[in-house]
Amino acid sequence: MIRSLTALVLAGSLAFAPVANACTGIKLTAKDGTEVAGRTLEFGTPVDWYVTAVPSGTQIKPELPAESGGLTYKTKYGITGMTAYDTTNFVDAINEEGLYVGLFYFPGYASYPDLGDDNRAKALAPQQYATWLLANFATIDEVKAHFDDIVLVAAEFEQMGEVIPMHVRVVDKTGNAIVIEPTDKTLKIFDAPLGVITNSPTYDWHMTNLSNFVNLSTLNVPPVKLDGVELQAAGQGAGMHGLPGDFTPPSRFVRAAVFSQSAIPVETGAEVLEQAFHILNNFDIPYGAVRGEENGKVAPDYTQWTAVADLTNGTWTVKTYDAQNLRVVDVKAALAAADGKVVHIDSKKWSQSFEDISSEFK
Repeated sequence: MIRSLTALVLAGSLAFAPVANACTGIKLTAKDGTEVAGRTLEFGTPVDWYVTAVPSGTQIKPELPAESGGLTYKTKYGITGMTAYDTTNFVDAINEEGLYVGLFYFPGYASYPDLGDDNRAKALAPQQYATWLLANFATIDEVKAHFDDIVLVAAEFEQMGEVIPMHVRVVDKTGNAIVIEPTDKTLKIFDAPLGVITNSPTYDWHMTNLSNFVNLSTLNVPPVKLDGVELQAAGQGAGMHGLPGDFTPPSRFVRAAVFSQSAIPVETGAEVLEQAFHILNNFDIPYGAVRGEENGKVAPDYTQWTAVADLTNGTWTVKTYDAQNLRVVDVKAALAAADGKVVHIDSKKWSQSFEDISSEFK
């Protein structure tokens, strides 16, 4: 068996797939009405992650080639969450009205029109879309009415050296959720009542694929008799036999739907926050278990951070690969402390804390 595993690893090292980005998102509701939206963030290359506060009234400029025009606007609402690099490009965040937006990789399917005279005045780069939504809207109804007031064009994210293929999940404090995808060079919107999202293919494909798993059950399979011989399941979890366990987007989508929908409702916001992190732990990708290739080098795709937004109480909580203890941001308190300025907190400076309980054995 060890030789077989070694051969598998060696074979994989000779034929790497392109670098993958395997993010997973869920939403949950507590009995007291608290709504939370959580996700993991996986990436196969190093990214500088910053927890950022962008106050209301901040001017946001388009990230397009020089002298290309584009949409400049001011934020109506303050925002806090995670940005890629020390930019205002939010990847996962919540605004002061309790609207959540998460950006998820969407390779092979995202497509954007080129920048031209017909769309220049309302053009934005793909990495700016989450920020624009958070800056301007408070509810799903508002987003539905205006999600395509801008045009996402094929503009490179300079720090990453590529046009970002992405789609977004949006959730408001009532628990309403949608997914917006840029396909066929236009923005398409889907209601997302389960609140689940992963990566490619398209959202409607994932929902159709769920039909292949209607046999799954949280209840254990009862014994059966064959010619007088009683056969019992080998142990707990027989009702979930066949649940896909790999790291592909379709398999993670199914698991995310099953785990979030089968979660027993808890009483309070604090409890549902913990519950979300426990569920998302199932989507952690260990360093080295999934590998791609980036510029001729091995690029292990792993869980760089996990975050949960409490849309009811206005908090955003995160843990990173190198700092598993939870760090909580109170959105309104953070924006007040920022005092009208854009402020970045470098997550690389965080370290894991360990509590020594040795003295408790006295």
